[in-house]
Amino acid sequence: MLSYSVIPSHPEAHLFTVTLEIPQPAPDGQLLTLPAWIPGSYMIRDFARHIITISASAGEESVTLTKLDKQTWRCAPSNQPLVVSYDVYAWDLSVRGAHLDTTHGYFNGTCLFLRVVGQEDQPCRVEISPPPGDQYKLWRLATTLKGDGADHLEFGVYRADNYAELIDHPVEMGTFAYADFDVEGTRHEIAITGKHDCDYDRLLRDLKRICQTEINLFGELPSMPRYLFQVMAVGDGYGGLEHRSSTSLICKRSDLPRVSDKEVTNGYRQFLGLCSHEYFHLWNVKRITPKVFQDSDLSVEAHSQLLWAFEGITSYYDDLTLARSGCISGESYLELLAQLITRVLRIPGRFKQSIGDSSFDAWTKFYKQAENAPNAIVSYYAKGALIALSLDLTIRQQSGGDKSLDDVMRRLWREFGSQGVGVEEGDVERIAIDETGIDLSAFFDLAIRGTDDLPLQPLLASVGVGMAIRQAASADDKGGVRKSVADGSKPLKPTLGVQHMADGKDVKLTMVLDGGAAQKAGFSAGDVVMAIGGLRVTPDSFVQLVEGMPTDKPVIAHLFRRDELLALEVTAQYPAANTCDLWFVGDVSDDIAAARKQWLKI
Repeated sequence: MLSYSVIPSHPEAHLFTVTLEIPQPAPDGQLLTLPAWIPGSYMIRDFARHIITISASAGEESVTLTKLDKQTWRCAPSNQPLVVSYDVYAWDLSVRGAHLDTTHGYFNGTCLFLRVVGQEDQPCRVEISPPPGDQYKLWRLATTLKGDGADHLEFGVYRADNYAELIDHPVEMGTFAYADFDVEGTRHEIAITGKHDCDYDRLLRDLKRICQTEINLFGELPSMPRYLFQVMAVGDGYGGLEHRSSTSLICKRSDLPRVSDKEVTNGYRQFLGLCSHEYFHLWNVKRITPKVFQDSDLSVEAHSQLLWAFEGITSYYDDLTLARSGCISGESYLELLAQLITRVLRIPGRFKQSIGDSSFDAWTKFYKQAENAPNAIVSYYAKGALIALSLDLTIRQQSGGDKSLDDVMRRLWREFGSQGVGVEEGDVERIAIDETGIDLSAFFDLAIRGTDDLPLQPLLASVGVGMAIRQAASADDKGGVRKSVADGSKPLKPTLGVQHMADGKDVKLTMVLDGGAAQKAGFSAGDVVMAIGGLRVTPDSFVQLVEGMPTDKPVIAHLFRRDELLALEVTAQYPAANTCDLWFVGDVSDDIAAARKQWLKI
């Protein structure tokens, strides 16, 4: 058995001290390596760069460590048990890394636990200690690692059956708030770190509805003793990462529900959608998973064209589950769907990159986006969700309501997820065709391998949802629910076709979109806009100045590119038709009304 110990030795310096004991090291010199990426987040992160010091010993003698590459060490041969000690700098406040200060500690195993090459199947013992000092005596620990003497929520000894299990149970420590609820006989826990004022009764009630709805979809809950939502509440943040029996989440503290809230705020709706998304991953990703991700080498990329099915389908069901569970209204769901469609329509890159290529290139394009990203790529999350919507409605329409994407997901669970069988390229398409009895090959050619827009309007009409695409009325117009058919006539305001950010008292362009007024005039990402039409530009005045520009004649804009002042003529344009409105059609046939009810289940 391999033994690890973890001590948050210097919270003020953000240092974890880790000790690894290897009873039987490889006789020719033991190899040790740390992952370069974490499952579920497809980007090389080089966690080993945070190892500050490292040493090895056997008995009373030190053992030479030779670094072979950025993340791998070879220990000199030894016929005695080997002890390796190292300090890890932890100052990454995200769901993917490790973070430690005097208020809390958090880590993913990929950041702290060296892999003993050749002994990955060995069981692991992990002793986790609190920081030294009386000021930390109230700290607790939240993880789904199996206790091996450690009591629930307490520091002590835990265990894992192998290295893959060891790195799939993140750990939160500190004075977090804790609550739990039961679903299908399994305890579900939530630990919230950070200052907040949460209405726990409401949160637990809504989470239970979400979990139960997704369990009902798949027909059963994966076998696990308990499930944990680890939440970091901060001033500004958003993200989540799935694990085999837990999820790590980060959110704005204002997104959590408060007792004084009478309605579902946009922030709380977003937080529930995040919880729904990560919980759905219990099945779709953690168990129904690409074969290439099973026991993948975490030192190099693992490419797959299937991320659209795993992240995209999950992104479709996350908000749909909120409606089906009764956490939000049908109109609230349509608003979210309209905003999703709008986001995809505003990305010129959707005409240049297929969703299969987007999945394959996640490592180098999606997770490493540069200023030209909107012009060159498409999100397998966002467009993947629209593909899932289109596939679901296509199946429902062509089967007369007898089949749906729900049936496809249950089949994937039965044949792959519950059996531990990896999904290979083409399996999702094959299962969808076989399960429904519908020839969906043309649909998949368009949706997965093509770059044309999806036929959303007629598909939504089949479930009694109207759809209109219009020009944006303002920079803040994200699309939404139209109250009436005539509601789409809004006054238009000019645009330059850019995205920007405040840079002190100046405005810096972060993106220049294809075909927009700014690109035609020669603007570039990184330019600092100083004046438009002779008027000083500030972060507060930029949008107002642009919306006041004429569209029939050029205006002089002054900007800095690096340290050079440029004067460019730019003619503002009215926005393209890329904003979506949706609405429930009132007077529909009984068949369409039934189809809508069957789809939304409300």
